[in-house]
Amino acid sequence: MLKIAPEPLAPLSERYRAVRALTLALAAPLSDADATVQSMPDASPTKWHLAHTTWFFETFVLRDHVPGYQLHDDRFPFLFNSYYEAEGRRHARDRRGMITRPTLDEVRAYRAHVDAALAAALPDLPAAARDLVALGCHHEEQHQELLVTDILHLFGENPLEPAIWPAAPKVPVAMPGPIRWIDHAGGIVRIGHDGDGFAFDCEGPRHDALLAPHALADRTVTNGEWAAFIADGGYRDPAHWLADGWAWVKAEAIVAPLYWEERDGNWTRFGLDGRRAIDPAAPVTHVSLYEADAYASWAGARLPTEFEWEAAAQAQDARGGNQMDAAGPVEPRPASGPAFFGDVWEWTGSAYRPYPGFRTIEGAVGEYNGKFMSGQFVLRGGSCATPRGHARASYRNFFYPHQRWQFTGVRLAKDL
Repeated sequence: MLKIAPEPLAPLSERYRAVRALTLALAAPLSDADATVQSMPDASPTKWHLAHTTWFFETFVLRDHVPGYQLHDDRFPFLFNSYYEAEGRRHARDRRGMITRPTLDEVRAYRAHVDAALAAALPDLPAAARDLVALGCHHEEQHQELLVTDILHLFGENPLEPAIWPAAPKVPVAMPGPIRWIDHAGGIVRIGHDGDGFAFDCEGPRHDALLAPHALADRTVTNGEWAAFIADGGYRDPAHWLADGWAWVKAEAIVAPLYWEERDGNWTRFGLDGRRAIDPAAPVTHVSLYEADAYASWAGARLPTEFEWEAAAQAQDARGGNQMDAAGPVEPRPASGPAFFGDVWEWTGSAYRPYPGFRTIEGAVGEYNGKFMSGQFVLRGGSCATPRGHARASYRNFFYPHQRWQFTGVRLAKDL
């Protein structure tokens, strides 16, 4: 994380309680079996998310900054460390679904133990430890989104396709009009976190970037527009695809976004509220970088760079749009007017690499972002599953180009 002034005690304490409560609420509908199974190596069981986020606070705050603190269970660091090499050996990521014990209730008890210990310690923690509590809250918000998308993937693998939450009432919405373009004259722009409040280390240092004249779409691509791409043979024509993308389409037999299925001649999608007809006016989601790039080529456009996106988004309200406020069946919704935050993470054509002058911080938390700056692409803007207040214009999410189980979508760009 970037160095910031210590957060005042009362807001930090309340933030901690609110974040931890939302995680429990997201897991509340799940059985022990639901929370234990792992549907693929990229996804983690809900029980693991609950425990790992707790391990973070126990390890980096309580163990390291509270004299005399005793670990809740000496076995848990091996089970619930994620990728911190400095913290020693850990259970293999693709085997997390084998952790049938501790039970879900035992993990909840672990959370309660750590919450009580941290609440008691918080008033006396030094500034560095309070910074780590703030980091842990933002870290847990990332896992809240992963928890939602991982359980969606798991239930999508179940032949019964069960709903996690009851379906929300649907209000018919008119199809949006044609894309309108937001022109930018180009030139030098300031990019990256400006030092006001929290940010992850990969969001800085703030620096100059040179943009060519370009335009961005005023909205993301819709399900209806994506269906037209499919109908026009978009998944069958190699002319629009990157070589790696075309190899992926053929190897994986990809014919539509993840969770889409054609039934009785109509496209349906599986969501947190079960399988339903697609909403043609809503933003398309669960598409890979390969698919996003192919669609942009088919549409006579391209993907924006992350700097073009940030330059446009700096004037927008990062707390606005369709983001997660409570546990429930979140999904992208039709938007009116320029919307740069919420609904879907927007793929950019930018590789996830360090900014000029980037340095990792000392200690295990220095492994947080920098070590992943290879082979991944940047996404911007947050999604319907991003906790409100978590994202910023400078926020850089990143995934590999074939991944699409997150709420990922597409905003077009073009050169002027």
